[in-house]
Order: sequence, then C-alpha cells, then structure tokens
Amino acid sequence: MTKTATIDNVIPRADIIKRAARIGAEIRNVRLSGDLPEQTIGAINEVLLEHKVIFFRDQGHLDDAEQEGFAVRLGKLVPHPTVGATKGTASILELDSARGGGRADQWHTDVTFVDAYPKISILRGVEVPPFGGDTIWSNTAAAYLDLPAALQKLADELWAVHSNAYDYAVKTRASEADRKHFDEVFTGTIYETEHPVVRVHPETGERTLVLGNFVQRFVGIPKYDGQRLFDLFQSHVTAPENTVRWSWKQGDVAIWDNRATQHYAVNDYGDQHRVVRRATIDGEVPVSVDGRHSVTRIKATKQAPASCLIARNAFHGFAHEHVVSNGAPSCGRRAAARASPALGRSPDDRPDRPGHGRTAAGKDRDPVPGLGRTSDIHGAGRGPRLSRPRSSSNGSATPSAGRRTSRRS
Repeated sequence: MTKTATIDNVIPRADIIKRAARIGAEIRNVRLSGDLPEQTIGAINEVLLEHKVIFFRDQGHLDDAEQEGFAVRLGKLVPHPTVGATKGTASILELDSARGGGRADQWHTDVTFVDAYPKISILRGVEVPPFGGDTIWSNTAAAYLDLPAALQKLADELWAVHSNAYDYAVKTRASEADRKHFDEVFTGTIYETEHPVVRVHPETGERTLVLGNFVQRFVGIPKYDGQRLFDLFQSHVTAPENTVRWSWKQGDVAIWDNRATQHYAVNDYGDQHRVVRRATIDGEVPVSVDGRHSVTRIKATKQAPASCLIARNAFHGFAHEHVVSNGAPSCGRRAAARASPALGRSPDDRPDRPGHGRTAAGKDRDPVPGLGRTSDIHGAGRGPRLSRPRSSSNGSATPSAGRRTSRRS
C-alpha cells in the first residue's frame, strides 16, 4: 500500500488543506492526544514530511501533560540544552513575551548549536495577542532546489560553525530582561558545533540547507566572503515563495520538521501578551552529502568561582585563553589567540574520523586530547563573551560577519 493510500485511509484528503504551494498544510477534524491510533500518528508524520509544517485548530483541551503525551508518540522528548524544561515536564519550553527570551524574532532552525538538534517541534498557542504575533516558516529543501547547480555543488561542500554565544549587544530591541536571560540562562553552557551546510534528510532523502541565526562563520572561508555566502544562501531560504505564515488563535498547534525548515516569530504585537509552549523530539546527528557527521567542538559550562578563571578551549585551529570577569575591575575581559598546528585541521582530516566526533561504539570523543568536551568557565553579570580568533594567513579561522542576534530558544 502506498503512503498516499495510507493517509487517505486515516485522514481524508479533504481534511488536509494546503496553506501555500511549497510548505504548510492545515489538518482538520483531528483531536490531538496521546491515545490516537498508531495509523493516525503515522499519517500525521507522513503529512508532516510532505508539507514540512502542519497546523491544527481548536486543540484547547491540551495542557502540558497532554501536549507531551501526544508529542512522545512522534519520538523521544528532549529538553532545551541550556534553558531546560518547565518544572514537571520532560521537554516543555515556555516562551512568554513578558519575560526575557520570549520573542524568537530572527530566522532560525531550533537548537542547531548542538550536533543532534531536535527533529520535530510541537508548539501550542496558550495566550495569543489580539493582533500580530504570527509565525513564518520556510522550506529549506525547496530553497536548496532553487539554487543553480553550481551553487548547489558549492553548498554541498561547505561546513558552518553554529553557536549560541554571540554579541547580544547589537540586538537593538533586546530588553534588559532579554540580556539577563541570554547571559545567565541561554548561554549557561556555550556550544560550538560544525554542521554541513547541506544535510541529507534521514527520512525523505531530500537535501536541506542548514543555516539560520546560529551560524557564526563558514569553515575555511574568510569573514568578508563568508557573510556574502551566508546572505546568498539565506536569501533563498527566506524567499516569500518558500514560506507560509500562520495567524495564531488560542488552542492552535503547529508541528514542524526542524530538519527541513527555518522559522521566524514576528515581533509586531507591542506590549500585548503572547505565550506559547513547545515540546521537542530528539533528532539525529546530521549527515553531509558525502557521509560525514556533524560534531560539537566546544561545550563550556559557566560556573561561579570567587575570582577570575582562565579557560582554554579548542577553536578551529586556535587555542583560546578566555579571562572572564566576576565583576571585579581587576579581572577585565581579554583573550589571546595562538595558532596551534595540532588543531589546524579541516573537517576532512580531524583525528576523530571516522564518525566525525563519535567512536565506533557511538560515544562522544573529546574534541581535543586533554580538554574533553566540557571546560568550566565563570560567568557573572553580563557573562562572558567568547573572544574570536584573529585571521590566520589564509583567513580560515576568521568568523563570518553580520551575526544576527536573537532572543530565541
């Protein structure tokens, strides 16, 4: 039996309403719960793979427990790696516009600063403003197909560094509460992960672009050129023809394939109150078109000692010394970058091949011998800003320009 026949036997095609040509569909006459038959869950997943994001109205019966009860039918629940989960839940993340970090108004794919970022997100509208507050999704598989063949080939070969640590000060609309949340919670653990710019979708086989706001730079590409490459590829992702826009009502649920989409929460509702709650499903480590895997290179946890602490990290061919202040004027903030031949390798010849960061038994390797995957660094007040390396002679360690900051999760 074909997948289409299976869907038609469970969810009539008349109840699947396309919202745009390339992305988005609304499913009607389905009451989401953890008790849905296996065939219905399978049909929902097939519609999701086809349309990338699906919408359900009138799901006001869901609370946090019911939302997770349904979500777990799609896979293993996973909390946000730095913010954690709402008390009493396994994965629920509340985004409240009245609190810091509650407005995700930049284009992004959820949590790409870790290697195995979530494969599916399930978002529920709890409190919806009387105007504004829409969310826009884009289809990153369609964006890849729109690229000319030469640009597809280039994208296939590129790798990018994603991180949750960037200069938040340039975010002009960030409130003091947003900054506090960013410094004390969102970057409580700092990650840097290398992803292929193009990953192969594990269920559909499609090639999708892995970009968005967490991209810091391209591996082996100088800052000046990297920004232009990012803008070029990202412009295909956010082209209006590749997007769908959803106007929320209380009780709505949106489910998206986080491996094949980006999204943007439009911040156009002023001081009106908006609350949404998200459950996330654990994902796979992305695989490039030539079979290489994403890998987390830095995972640095902030702690609170009584004085300044020097933490050394591996950072794309450089050893970095971060001096992080606890608020004492004598500590200050400075960083020194020194070239390290032992670390100056491309993603193709790292010593942890095969498996790109994983052992044959599937366990994480230390990115640098003697350092491990976690270094403890102290953060107080505004918290640390990781210093960026100076350019090497070929510019390969220069970060990409134009970081788009966001209050996101």
